[in-house]
Formats: sequence, C-alpha cells, structure tokens
Amino acid sequence: MTDKPIRVGFIGLNPGIHWAATAHIPALKALPNDFVVAGVANTSLASARNAAHAFDLPHAFENAQALVNSPDIDLVVVTVKVPHHRELVTAALNADKHVYCEWPLGNGLAEARELADLADAKGVVAAIGTQMRVAPEVTYLRQLIADGYVGEVLSTTLVGSGGAWGGGETDAAHAYLYDKSNGATLLSIPLGHTLAGMRDVLGGFGDLSARMINRRNTMYVTDTGETIPSTSHDQILVHGALESGAAVSIHYRGGMSRGTNLLWEINGTEGDIQVTGANGHGQIVQLSIHGGNGDASGLALLTPPASFYEGWPNNSVARNVARLYALVAKDIRSGTRSAPSFRDAVALHETIDGIERSTARNELQ
Repeated sequence: MTDKPIRVGFIGLNPGIHWAATAHIPALKALPNDFVVAGVANTSLASARNAAHAFDLPHAFENAQALVNSPDIDLVVVTVKVPHHRELVTAALNADKHVYCEWPLGNGLAEARELADLADAKGVVAAIGTQMRVAPEVTYLRQLIADGYVGEVLSTTLVGSGGAWGGGETDAAHAYLYDKSNGATLLSIPLGHTLAGMRDVLGGFGDLSARMINRRNTMYVTDTGETIPSTSHDQILVHGALESGAAVSIHYRGGMSRGTNLLWEINGTEGDIQVTGANGHGQIVQLSIHGGNGDASGLALLTPPASFYEGWPNNSVARNVARLYALVAKDIRSGTRSAPSFRDAVALHETIDGIERSTARNELQ
C-alpha cells in the first residue's frame, strides 16, 4: 500500500458521548499521516448524514454493505453492539477490507472462531480492540516482569469494579448490557479487557475454576420508567493457575466501591508490584504502578519513561486506542501482524468460555 493516509469507514459513529466519538475519533486525529476518516454508515442514512456533518466526513453511506463495498474505504471499523459484530465483520471481510473490530469479537467463542478463520482466509489485517495491551503502563509493566523485577512470578491477584452491571439503574441505550445473551457482560467487557492486559504481561491462563453470581436481578430504566430483568452476573470469582504455574485469583464486581476499584498485584521471589486505577476497565483507565524489590521495605511509584507518552493524546482513553491504531497502520503498510489480532481475540474468548463452563459445572454441584 502507498504512504497515503488509510481511508477509514466507521460502522457505528455518532456525535456526543458515544464510544467511537470519544475514543476513536481523537485517536485517529493523533495519527494524521496514517489515517483519514472517509465515511460512516449507521442504522439509517439520516443518522449517517448527521454523523458525516458533525465530523466533516466526505461520505455518508446508505447502509453498512454500501460502506464495505466502497472503493473509497480501506479499513472498516466496527463500533456497534456485540450481537451485530458477526454480520458486519463478515461483510467487511468478504469485501476484502481490513477490519478493526471492538472487543468482544463475537457473541461467544464460536462466532469469534468463525470470524478469525475468515480473516485468515482473506489475508487482510484483522485487529481486535483490546487496547489495554498497548497502554504505556502495560508496555512498561511487561518490560519490568521480563527484566526480572519481581524475580519468578509466584502469584497474581486482581480485584476490580465494572461500573455498569450494578447499582440498580440504567438508561434505554445501555439496557442490552443486562441480558447476558447479548454477550456484553461484566465478564466479557471490563474483565475481558483486563484479562487481555494480564495475559500480555504474565502469559496465558492454565486451569481455572470459576463461580459467577447475580446479586441484582432487576434493573430500573431511568428514561422509560420500566423495570427489566437482569440476567448478567455482577459478581465473578475465578481462581487457578497461569500456564507458568503461578497462582491466580480474581474478583470482579458490578457497580463501584468506595474503596478499591482496580488492584492488580503481582508477587514474585524478588519483589512485588501493584497496579491501580479508578475503575476496573483496564483498557481505558489511567493506570499507576508501584513496586518494590530486593531490600526495599515497601512500594514506590514506578513511572514509565516519558518517551512512552510523547506524541500521544494526554487522555488515557484516546491514547490507548491511538497506540493500537498505530500498529494497525504498520500492519497494513508493511504486511506485519503486530496489532492485537482476531486470533488473539479467540484466545481471550477461550478463557472467557472456560470461565463460563466452569461456572456452569460448579452450579450443578
């Protein structure tokens, strides 16, 4: 491909507080030599035209199929609800377009495997939005562990709050989160994203045993006044071992705590590290790292080098997405496969599927 900017087409871009507008657009603006947003397709042509006007885009497409078929689009970005990922990603791949899909890749493991197989057959760049993996703090943490800061990793513990999936209230736009059949759960989204970062730093997961509990069985929808059932678990308990043999313990809960909302601890033969944040969405939150090793009696702040932040957005949300897009650009231009891929997504889906299957077995006991 030439050095001209890669032309991006969004399926699911709306002005306001929507994810694509608050994360993807600022991320792409930080990479003007690599990308230009060329068009959008939404649920209606009127909605697409509204978005195109708001973001000054040249093309508003009648529907998603028109966007993926357009010769003016090189990279299709899918930022819609999880149940629609399979259909839209399939259409983009069948049009031989590169794809960036938000996580989760599919509504369950089977869909993820199907999409990864198709992407492999097409030979295009197929990236998954597990952006915690490329956060500067996670890059630095991976380096610390690889360099032996804690020695041999003995155990790791993760506690986090997922925000949504708790508290008893939602709005109509987010009500789908509380039906677990939609695949957008506390397990798949906040914990899933954070597991991607954990896996990148410490390696894969071995045998895991899990229990998921739902303590909030209904949800009040504030803008409609209705009360809907909530089938998405708001307490997730996992323990077992990593592939390395290190012990792992996880507790994720819905809502927010007045105390700890993200604490990831890594304990080793030579030292200890704690990673903290304001919430359990490791992919978007600003992370802080504290560590101590050797003769140190406590933990001290460990700051990534300034070069890890230079040239990137100041906001952690846009910065992490921009760093992932930079890898996508490299892969498209150079034929590399450095960005988190659909195959990586399948591995993460397999871990989530294992947690779900373990929960089902434990519920039968």
